[in-house]
Amino acid sequence: MPSMSPRQRRVLQAILYEVFAIAFVGPVLSWAFDKPATSTLALAVLLSAIALTWNYVFNGLFERWEARQVVRGRSFMRRLAHGVGFEGGLTLLLVPVMALWLDISALQAFVANLGLWVFFFVYAVGFTWAFDKVFGLPASAAAPREG
Repeated sequence: MPSMSPRQRRVLQAILYEVFAIAFVGPVLSWAFDKPATSTLALAVLLSAIALTWNYVFNGLFERWEARQVVRGRSFMRRLAHGVGFEGGLTLLLVPVMALWLDISALQAFVANLGLWVFFFVYAVGFTWAFDKVFGLPASAAAPREG
């Protein structure tokens, strides 16, 4: 696989992640809130745009932090930290949007977001692992070359 710059890698990862997310979230929100599919699909696209931006920003910050770590590679605990950080920040961004769009309380939006969070937590860890398997580890996680 040809190597990618960190920016290209983050953009590709974020886009692929969000394409699958929209396909899941739109129908689930339509079913859960008995709203028209067109409305919840539009909401899913908006949530995805927010998540895409957050994904790019968060992964950049995470990789800067990761590059400063003595231990290289992506252990299960590092992947877990990545998933918690990403999903926790995203929850803070999405709850107000969901509450306004679906005309529900912030508490209802938070509970709905918790349901999505359970799915996306597992999805984020699994997707990142699969992405790394297909495209290789980023330079920030790769073992240094001896030379």
